[in-house]
Amino acid sequence: MKRSRPPTSAGGAPGAPVRPSPQAARLVAEFLEWLTVERGAPETTRAAYAADLDQLVRALAARGVDMGHPEDVDYRHIQAWIGQLYRQGMARSTMARKLAAARTFFRHLQRRGLVDANAAALVRNPRQERRQPRILNVEEARALLGADPASPAAAPKSPDAARLRCRDLALAELLYGSGLRISEALGLDLDDIQLAEGMARVMGKGARERMAPLSDASLHALRAWLEERPYLAAVDCPALFVGARGGRLDRREAARRIARLCREAGLDVSISPHALRHSFATHLLDAGADLRSVQELLGHKRLATTQRYTQVSLERLMRIYDQAHPRAKKA
Repeated sequence: MKRSRPPTSAGGAPGAPVRPSPQAARLVAEFLEWLTVERGAPETTRAAYAADLDQLVRALAARGVDMGHPEDVDYRHIQAWIGQLYRQGMARSTMARKLAAARTFFRHLQRRGLVDANAAALVRNPRQERRQPRILNVEEARALLGADPASPAAAPKSPDAARLRCRDLALAELLYGSGLRISEALGLDLDDIQLAEGMARVMGKGARERMAPLSDASLHALRAWLEERPYLAAVDCPALFVGARGGRLDRREAARRIARLCREAGLDVSISPHALRHSFATHLLDAGADLRSVQELLGHKRLATTQRYTQVSLERLMRIYDQAHPRAKKA
């Protein structure tokens, strides 16, 4: 029979906050170190795993199960944790991500011989909601990227404001023109951009490097930004895209600036940076691009990940048909 150890709490009294054991903290820290050193995971991935595993360790401790003795954990404990997250109203996609973190962690413990089986492997993923990403149509993309710089909404208040807008347009062109993830675009350094060859060296998920082609519009926007960048960038900053203080531009500010471009373009929606990547893939497929080629351009490891865009394209095609064809059923 599995043995359970009493939970460790901060004050030892019933209902007090549960504190993981030192052994549990050590196992998680060793896993995170392996994830960074052996797998080359970026800091964002490490931080996500750390948060998810800390939540799991605390949830198990509250049930009297110490992750410091992982052989005591079985699939029912993991299942109970996922059930608890469901009752809290957590998004199913988030629950699936946390479960994937637990599976990877236990697989690592299994390789080290600390457990005989992967306790999380027998727990099924929550059924996912069928949410399709919000994308721009072609006309909206043209409006966003071709907004009149002299329009009142876009009129810069200072030279630095004009430079930041130049940066924002270059970033948007890169996201839509090359289909980069926002983390990939913001992770680019100056020497990753090869203007003469029209290519960018991109570090994708799982430390997988790929070469991404740059559109003519992207090249034009990047050249304009590179002329303005020295006025904003700190001397020792290698980043392609920098913020107002001279350091590497962060994701939150990038999202705000893309939303601002949407307002300046007169769009009735504000889209996320990632929606430009979705738009890139969907518009390529709509134009007849090969699915395998789109997979390579997006840097997807599995073709199944790219195939969801075919569903988006099909649904859009059916909507156009229903609206336009005289023999189609009208909503």
